[in-house]
Amino acid sequence: MELKDANKNFCSCKRFLLFTLVLFQTFLCFQYSFTSIASVATNTTVETPAHNVSETCPSGRVYVYDLPPMFNKEMLHNCSSLDPWSPRYCDAVLNGGFGRRATEIAGVVPASLAPAWYWTDQFMLEVIFHNRVLKHRCRTLEPESATAFYIPFYAGLAVGRLLFTGRSGEERDRDCEMLLRWVQHQPYWKRSNGSDHFITLGRMVWDFRRWGENEWGSSFVHMPGMKKVNRLVIERSPWDPLDIGVPYPTGFHPRSDADVLEWQRHVRAHKRSRLFCFVGGKRGAFKDDFRGRLLSYCQNESDSCRLVDCSGTRCYNGASAILDTFLGSEFCLQPRGDTYTRRSMFDCMVAGSIPVLFWKRTAYDQYEWFLPGQQLASYSVFIDHELVKNGTAIIRKVLEKYSREEVRKMRERVIEFIPKLLYAKPQEGLESIKDAFDVAIEGVFRRIKEKHGG
Repeated sequence: MELKDANKNFCSCKRFLLFTLVLFQTFLCFQYSFTSIASVATNTTVETPAHNVSETCPSGRVYVYDLPPMFNKEMLHNCSSLDPWSPRYCDAVLNGGFGRRATEIAGVVPASLAPAWYWTDQFMLEVIFHNRVLKHRCRTLEPESATAFYIPFYAGLAVGRLLFTGRSGEERDRDCEMLLRWVQHQPYWKRSNGSDHFITLGRMVWDFRRWGENEWGSSFVHMPGMKKVNRLVIERSPWDPLDIGVPYPTGFHPRSDADVLEWQRHVRAHKRSRLFCFVGGKRGAFKDDFRGRLLSYCQNESDSCRLVDCSGTRCYNGASAILDTFLGSEFCLQPRGDTYTRRSMFDCMVAGSIPVLFWKRTAYDQYEWFLPGQQLASYSVFIDHELVKNGTAIIRKVLEKYSREEVRKMRERVIEFIPKLLYAKPQEGLESIKDAFDVAIEGVFRRIKEKHGG
């Protein structure tokens, strides 16, 4: 009897131990699965299976260098050093480079789209692009399979913080030189000397083209290591084939295809009570300041022209009055800015207003992947600035010659371009509509494959 009881107890104990072991193994499997899911969710990319690469990434794959933090992340952490006179960059670097939410704009845009608007700084291209490429479906963690190599150096922020501080040319070049030394030591640089590499430059390219020691900017573009690197830049040199002009970031970052379509319907139907508008301020340092001339002209033509005078304020990231002005005007006057291009031209077009240009280099030879190189008159008006100065061309009279149907067709063309002028909010991009990032990355793939016979 005691032996039976002992055997029974032993069997019960054995079953208990077996059950406990199974339970423990189940727990381990669950924990492993959960950890794997969490790892994928927090990882910077999800690798596409090799057999699906040609289907999902027909243009190629991109490898993103993991740079030392001093070349990107540390600049964001030390945002107060990016502008010695203003804390604006600490707002600008929020939300992945979109800036702070534009809650003040709620009464100007449809309520459903208000969360997609931010006060985005015009110089945040590097941060925005970096965040998108990390989540791109064609990003690879295996450099040997890459078509293109992205260098996520925040060159515009690194150089921009020194431009107005009286620093020497040597100091303005230091970060750029250190970056190139680092990249040139990477094995995949050496196979092409950088010709399958690309970088984003979030300031006008002239800020990176210093020739003499005491001249403006950095000499980054002229450094030997940059001789073959493709450059996505908000203002390109028309004489340098490695420069690729891309749109300035604007404040609208759609979350879905539906957001884009709703915004296009909104700007198409919006009532436009003025013939044209001007948003800008005087530039007293310029001889015969053309922007000052347009400002005065708009004031004198108040029945036809709506004005936002930025002379006494900083119109860095936009304001509710600016968007409202573009939405309410058929045409928007777009002279050159401090350089030939302006972020304002993209704000204008995103609002469905037709740009009036006075220098061809403001757009026509800048953004060939995003705006048509032919049929320029289909979406814009060109009035030579010299004809305005000598009185040969009167802006209001030129614009009044366009019939209502002609204006409608031009606006439709502008509205058609809107998606390609935006940087979408989701890091993965929109569902089926291609935004500025998609157009840029596909163009880079295409250019590199053509160069290397791919």
